[in-house]
Amino acid sequence: MEAQIKAEFEKAGFTIDDDERVLRKCLTFCINFKLSPSDLVSSWEVYYLNRQFNDSRVQDAEMDGFLLLLQNEQKEAFLKEELNFHVYSINDVDMILNAQQEDTKDGIVDTPPHRPPIHHNESPSSATSANGGILSSVKTSNLMTPFGQRTNKFVVHSEFNKLPGENKARSDQEIAFSNDDIIRKVQPRKRCSLAVQRSSPAPGCRFMYNRIEDKFYSLEQRIKQRASALIACGCYDRPLDPTVASPQSIFAVGMIFCDGEGHLNENSVLLQSSVEHSGGQRVRIDLGKVGYYSIFPGQVVGIVGNNPSGHCLIATEIVGSIPFPICMDENAHPAKRQALELESVSNDLSGVPAELSMIIAAGPFTTTDNLFFEPLKEFLAHAARKQPQLLMLLGPFVDSEHPEIKKLTFDRSFDEVFHQEILRRLQDHVEYIGSAARVILVPSIRDANHDFVFPQPPFDLSNADLRHQITSLGNPGVFDANEVKISCCTVDILRQLSGEEISRHSKDKDRVGRLATHIISQHSFYPLYPPAEGVPLDFSIAPEALDIVSVPDILILPSDLSPFIKVLSPKGKDELMKQPTNCICVNPGRLAKGVGGGTFVELNYHGSPATTEAYIMRI
Repeated sequence: MEAQIKAEFEKAGFTIDDDERVLRKCLTFCINFKLSPSDLVSSWEVYYLNRQFNDSRVQDAEMDGFLLLLQNEQKEAFLKEELNFHVYSINDVDMILNAQQEDTKDGIVDTPPHRPPIHHNESPSSATSANGGILSSVKTSNLMTPFGQRTNKFVVHSEFNKLPGENKARSDQEIAFSNDDIIRKVQPRKRCSLAVQRSSPAPGCRFMYNRIEDKFYSLEQRIKQRASALIACGCYDRPLDPTVASPQSIFAVGMIFCDGEGHLNENSVLLQSSVEHSGGQRVRIDLGKVGYYSIFPGQVVGIVGNNPSGHCLIATEIVGSIPFPICMDENAHPAKRQALELESVSNDLSGVPAELSMIIAAGPFTTTDNLFFEPLKEFLAHAARKQPQLLMLLGPFVDSEHPEIKKLTFDRSFDEVFHQEILRRLQDHVEYIGSAARVILVPSIRDANHDFVFPQPPFDLSNADLRHQITSLGNPGVFDANEVKISCCTVDILRQLSGEEISRHSKDKDRVGRLATHIISQHSFYPLYPPAEGVPLDFSIAPEALDIVSVPDILILPSDLSPFIKVLSPKGKDELMKQPTNCICVNPGRLAKGVGGGTFVELNYHGSPATTEAYIMRI
């Protein structure tokens, strides 16, 4: 075939320098882009005229630029092809089925008499099947990408609480929707209730006004609130000043700090108590007599020990788990407390477990070699087949770490990419599913189109259609869906904690589970202080948004660590508070990893972790 390519170039009046290398690359282009030698030479003529070359030689130095032209041509052909696709909606399903019933009566099976209008996106860049390929007769694209050539699509990576009989039903549903020649009418799920429980910074809020007073007040409040919670459980005495010399054993509460610029180690641990107890002074901690500990900078702990010299607190026990009080409002009226207790009892006696089906995915939503958002497209097609009550997407959506975002090699703004590639696809998705669909978006500090601050305000969806079905939360976010308490945070706190935590003689060999438990035990979505490099922690806007006021049923923490689904059970005195501490923690992984696919999670919650079924899926 190389001889044919060379003959076509010579026929068109071109000569080839370094024949062997150039012809080898041209042969690769023909194979990858499915071009004939004449088509390849025609594309070269376009490239030759666009670059206004004076030399008719085909040189190896121009092969990279020629490859870019071929990729752009392939992309444009792909987009034009999909502009003619039909996006089906609920109305089309009803119309087709009704028409089939009428035709069946006459013994004739025919196409619907009236063809609905074709819906497509306004811009070619967003026309790549914005509905995610939802049950429509879409032709496969000739565009070859590593993601499109992957194998083992939508297979189970790992299972959590595989319940008897559930897997068979699940497989049957998959079979019913794969290889579907006609659109099937799916019984719509019941619309889930949704209540946002956490006030977050408002869209467009002012930030970068983080004062020293704000930092001091926030850290002081954390120490005082955790100390009050330890005292309220009745297991410890009132905390004393750990910086005062005392041969007797005392109980102190404070925050862990590192004595230096490096990472924390056993010899550099300091404890800072509250202004009330020690004037905010720090004291060195000797951990030699502590049998077990797991600590990190910013952690609020209770310490039992003595300080014989006044310069070093010799610890014998470290309490890292802070109990949740029954009522977080200490100043609440007794009648209000009684009403809350009666409501809790009535919910327990109702006997109806909270149920929720959801699919969870975290960005990036496109591979690093392009901005086609192929993983998002196929993910939405899968979600349309499954039709969960809640579809939860966590950022980044327009990833600031994407190579093309960094280089700005495209002609759209970040907001245009977000609206065209993300929102429009989601709008098509909920239009197809119908009124029962609910989608939740949570931003990330890696989103190039959003405020770089943490806590982070929600996306402004005021101009988007179907706002009653697509909801944006702040980061972190807390909400109830079908009375299931769900909390989430898109900052990769697990990875950051893994680089800062030190431990000894860990009873729990599951280190990732131990790191996730710290989030619950510390009552904070971001207990690490000082924050990791690149985290724009701002104490001046909604510092209460970082607090966890009660144990959630489901805690979602997207991370670059391996995906997992675990049950967290914080150890300590929490059982004295008569409050459940079991929590399902989910790391769905990343939907796109490099140039390939990643993972997401399907979860069916049935009242408790023991009866909850979940799967980590490969896309």
